[in-house]
Amino acid sequence: MKSQVVKRSVVIGGRKTSISIEDLFWRSLKEIAKDKSQTLSQLVGSIKSGRSENANLSSAIRVYILSDLRARIAAAVEAGVGPVAGQAWHAQHRATP
Repeated sequence: MKSQVVKRSVVIGGRKTSISIEDLFWRSLKEIAKDKSQTLSQLVGSIKSGRSENANLSSAIRVYILSDLRARIAAAVEAGVGPVAGQAWHAQHRATP
């Protein structure tokens, strides 16, 4: 599977910022912003302000998306919903020899 990096622009604090990111991450970022009732610019701005000084913004966005996904999976497992939760329950409750 080929993943094409696309350069996109976002306005943060009145300044245009370029981000080179794959389409899958871009779509995920937009979904997260919508779920958090934020604009894309607001979300990217908070990611930008929360990253370490020498971290690339595109990389920081990818890490943020992965962290968000992991938190959602953990919440689903904790709530006992979804296929991952079922697998976790099965693993904890299977008979051991």
